[in-house]
Amino acid sequence: MTDGRVAVLVSGGGTNLQALIDAQEKGIIKSGRIVLVVSSNPDAYALTRAKNAGIPTFVAEKGSGFEKSIVAALDAAKVDFIVLAGFMKILSAGFVRRYERRIINVHPSLIPSFCGEGFYGLRVHQAALDYGVKVTGATVHFVNEIPDGGEIIAQKAVAIRENDTAETLQKRVMRLAEHKILPLALEKVLSESRR
Repeated sequence: MTDGRVAVLVSGGGTNLQALIDAQEKGIIKSGRIVLVVSSNPDAYALTRAKNAGIPTFVAEKGSGFEKSIVAALDAAKVDFIVLAGFMKILSAGFVRRYERRIINVHPSLIPSFCGEGFYGLRVHQAALDYGVKVTGATVHFVNEIPDGGEIIAQKAVAIRENDTAETLQKRVMRLAEHKILPLALEKVLSESRR
């Protein structure tokens, strides 16, 4: 079987995309390659990161044809696997079923804590601080019809510090957990798909 062709779906700065690009260049991701970056936001800095790495990009227009346009772009690029890396849209059950066990997501908490609908971005970290937990982290999981409800592939814990804010915690979870486990989880999924 040929190497897996990967699309990364983004909405913002693209630090997780950069972690994937770097891992690909270092040979950590070796069973596939990123062939497309899709953004729900035309101003996402992630698009610049993709262009700098020579990866084709596509911006999905908001509105009724949103998912249809993404599917068309994925089909045109012959994409096998999808990574949601800070993609701020919930995908429909139909979309998820079309790519069953071929979509992974990185979430900034240790699922099942602080996850599901409404838990994204700084909200996740603020919820962890408000609850008073001492440890948080990140999870990479398969995507199914339930937001953050798919099978867990990898998790990494990060200690919460006494003076943390949602912003400081977000940065540390990205650096110490998300950017580490996302490339490894993608390689695991890609290599297992070749068997």
